[in-house]
Amino acid sequence: MPEEKKKSKEKLKKELSEAKKLAETYLEQLKYLQADFDNYKKRVLREREEFIRQANENLIKELLVILDDFERSLASMKNKEDLKGLELIYKNFLKILKTFGLKKIEAVGKKFDPYYHEVLLKEKSDKEEGIILEEFQSGYLLNGKVIRHSKVKISG
Repeated sequence: MPEEKKKSKEKLKKELSEAKKLAETYLEQLKYLQADFDNYKKRVLREREEFIRQANENLIKELLVILDDFERSLASMKNKEDLKGLELIYKNFLKILKTFGLKKIEAVGKKFDPYYHEVLLKEKSDKEEGIILEEFQSGYLLNGKVIRHSKVKISG
């Protein structure tokens, strides 16, 4: 009998050892699956954010046409009362676009930068070469990314 107990005890130890190894294997697999799932969730979230950013960028690019129209209207308007009303609408419109990350690129008086400006004309001037003399169309950044370059005239 004692020998049977010993064999039975060894058999149980062996089974327990195998069960522990199997449990460790399953735990390791579970950890890998959890990490893969976490990475998947992060990737999906990044892709969704990028999709929203892209959609906002496309919409704001379309709205820049309206912003240009406002600026031209303000420049050509003569009636002071109408001008005040239009300026108010323009400022509110610009404020909304700014909340979405739109920022006007500063141009006139600045040094030409090909990352932000597009030269349409070059003119002799008493200013240093490459200084922006006039802006024909405003350029804009959206969350730090150029979505439209400023169209400018520079000193040559």
